[in-house]
Amino acid sequence: MISYTLTKQQARTFLLLKHGLIGAYRFKGKDGIIEFIKQAGCIQYDPIDVCGRSPELVLLSRIKGYKKQMLYDLLYKERRLIDYFDKNLAIFLTEDWNYFYSERQRHRAKNYAQPEIFEACDKIKAEIDRRGAVCANDLKMNEKVDWYWSKTSLARAALEHLYFIGDLCIHHKRGILKYYDLSNRCLPMSLLNEQTPFNSEYERHKWLVLRRIYSVGMMWNRASDAWLGIYGLKAPERSQIFNELIKEDQLIELRIQNMETCYCGAEDAELIEYVLKSPRLRKRCEFIAPLDNLLWDRKLIHALFDFDYKWEIYTPQSERKYGYYVLPILYGIDFVGRIEAVYDKAKQELTVHHIWLEPNVHDTPALQAAIQKQVSLLTQFNQQMVKEL
Repeated sequence: MISYTLTKQQARTFLLLKHGLIGAYRFKGKDGIIEFIKQAGCIQYDPIDVCGRSPELVLLSRIKGYKKQMLYDLLYKERRLIDYFDKNLAIFLTEDWNYFYSERQRHRAKNYAQPEIFEACDKIKAEIDRRGAVCANDLKMNEKVDWYWSKTSLARAALEHLYFIGDLCIHHKRGILKYYDLSNRCLPMSLLNEQTPFNSEYERHKWLVLRRIYSVGMMWNRASDAWLGIYGLKAPERSQIFNELIKEDQLIELRIQNMETCYCGAEDAELIEYVLKSPRLRKRCEFIAPLDNLLWDRKLIHALFDFDYKWEIYTPQSERKYGYYVLPILYGIDFVGRIEAVYDKAKQELTVHHIWLEPNVHDTPALQAAIQKQVSLLTQFNQQMVKEL
């Protein structure tokens, strides 16, 4: 087993280099988006747009020259990326579609759909086959039915059921409104004809655990939100998987001062060796998305960066310490604070409601200038228009 001993500063540097958040930008343009998502496995999707949606903010902090149109084109024009479930709702490489065959079968087996939803499905597929991609509003099926989380329209429930089981794909979006089409018109038949590459559920779990370690950059063997979406994974099985991955030399042990043992993927040995040479790296300021891969294990972030972050969007307003939609501020290898910024689409203005610096952070002119530069970038990003299908 390969093992390295790192200071916290070295571990931070490794993790941020892995994510492309320090030094010169590693990822550039559309190909950079593909390269990053291939490394990360997926980026988590959330429709809430206060100053940019979460996947867009993830890419804005990493991709040199990132434009909103790039992600839209990769998803709905070039179809090199796809919306589906990985870590909850996510975006991943289209070529990974068959790895989530079991996820689609799981939705079939759960059978939440009621008889009226099943009856609607064949009608909807025939309608889509005739007219092309549709959204729920295009279908005259407005009666309410019980669905996963609440009552919703029959049209929406049936469309989502067909999407969950893989009969439909998201063809495109207009804002957050989803338009669905038959999967055979969105994906190559070579992918649709493939079934699961795994011989067992354990093998699938093992693949996903390793994928999540690469997603975050480093992980420890303990309960974590980073494992969300790996249905059926229990602590004893996770420990067994970690032990096997170590024996197979697929993981590297990281001994970090005053922390539990962490692990990274074996492919990152060269990056660790580079960090141990104490390279001089350009200091960058970036605003980090609430659902950023870097933050999937917030206890790990607290232990490594001494930064305590909670996404307070679901916290009652009276109980919030900071705000509704607050982004951590990364500066060099430190989380120096957090920012609450809201974009008004009608006025095309970004308003910074508050910036909170950490207690031990000095408010220097250099830091102020770096934050202001990112505020300007965030404003310009939000003013971009996307040419939707």
